[in-house]
Amino acid sequence: MDTHQGSECPASHADLSGAAVERFRRGLRGEAILRGEEGYDHARKVWNGAIDKRPALVVYCADADDVSRAVTFARAGGHLVAVRCGGHNVAGLSVCDDGMVIDLSRMKQVDVDPVRRLARAGAGMTLGEFDRATQAFGLATTMGVNSDTGIAGLTLGGGFGRLGRKHGLSCDNLVGADVVLADGRLVKASETEHADLFWGLRGGGGNFGIVTAFEYRLHPVGPLLLTGSVLHRFDQARDALRFYHEFASQAPDELSVDAALVTQPGGDRYLSLSACYAGPVGDGERVLRPLSEFGSPVEHRFAPVPYVEIQAAGDAIFPRGRRYYWKAQFLRELGGAAIDALLETCANAPGGTSLLVLQHVGGAIARVPRTQTPYVNRDALYDCFPISIWDDPADDEVSIRWAREAWQAIRPFSTGGVYANNLGEEGEDRVLAAYGENYPRLAEIKGRYDPTNLFRLNQNVRHRVPDGSP
Repeated sequence: MDTHQGSECPASHADLSGAAVERFRRGLRGEAILRGEEGYDHARKVWNGAIDKRPALVVYCADADDVSRAVTFARAGGHLVAVRCGGHNVAGLSVCDDGMVIDLSRMKQVDVDPVRRLARAGAGMTLGEFDRATQAFGLATTMGVNSDTGIAGLTLGGGFGRLGRKHGLSCDNLVGADVVLADGRLVKASETEHADLFWGLRGGGGNFGIVTAFEYRLHPVGPLLLTGSVLHRFDQARDALRFYHEFASQAPDELSVDAALVTQPGGDRYLSLSACYAGPVGDGERVLRPLSEFGSPVEHRFAPVPYVEIQAAGDAIFPRGRRYYWKAQFLRELGGAAIDALLETCANAPGGTSLLVLQHVGGAIARVPRTQTPYVNRDALYDCFPISIWDDPADDEVSIRWAREAWQAIRPFSTGGVYANNLGEEGEDRVLAAYGENYPRLAEIKGRYDPTNLFRLNQNVRHRVPDGSP
């Protein structure tokens, strides 16, 4: 998708190195780094090493006032704006060429109220930092599966995680937010204040302003949860996937069980089934027994593990700086033809590390009405996405091509919907697929809170409702 397109607030390459910039920098409590200055190359990096963008200015905000100053300065100068917290967007939309990056990663304040079971967290926190803070009180809410993911982008796009089937998405647990609007004002959004804006923030992405603080509902969790995985040889994957679908379809809300067809750098292929039970360990042992006993796995291991360690378990697979590409879609079923397509796709994976993931959703997520939040694809059972992971830029073409071809092979079995947080730059039709019937309401809110589309480096909602939208 061309996120710079449109007549609203066109991208500008106005000078970001003159006296006005120096005055702006002096007014900050945080730090601003210009292109060419010490620290610039580090400041422009994001999680995905395949992204190589060169902003003119990176602004590390210390507080909401800094964010407001940055927004006001960018709007007045007609500068392109990217907003970065964790920097995990696969397409690199949290950084830009020539414009300004407003970076909230140093805003890490957190307050946990264990009596009311609420947490207020700065937008710069990673989910690992948030989980550690809430687990100190035996509490948690749904967060993602890579501990250095930022809570901000995760929540604004929906927010999958191991607790989702029990407690809903991250956005379903959001009860309030502080937001800097496109005109620089700081407002509070909740069910009782700017309720329309609050609705839009719960899955509608960064389209309406910059959230500087989030307030979440918390739940008793852990500290130990039963977790582990079962590994099957590739020649047994067909039967194991049939079993997996039956098992996942009947799973209680406490159980999240994901599947991944894995191609290792040496060419070996396996099916991994990984599970986490968000309830009493004894109950989890009973529920997970069929998963351990099916077939002839290469290995299986389940044990009680601290929740914060479970949340960091995927970090070794997805470190910062490697090159990543994926393309996602939702599935409701996993029939024989879909399994055949998955296996054929995996068999053709290139020589790097490749994954074909089925992330288990449903449960409590599916029981929220489709229009209660912008997140509309609540009837899916799996988020299915091929992932290429590699290091050599010379492998870019083959790695990206495999993921796109894999996505296309699975397309006939898709619901047609997509998770906004898994979108790359894929065009306006795919943004519509993420929001469906909720798009017109999002467009109306966009028109009131960001009529010039200042915040457009995202899965962009336009206040002009596109032709053919619901």
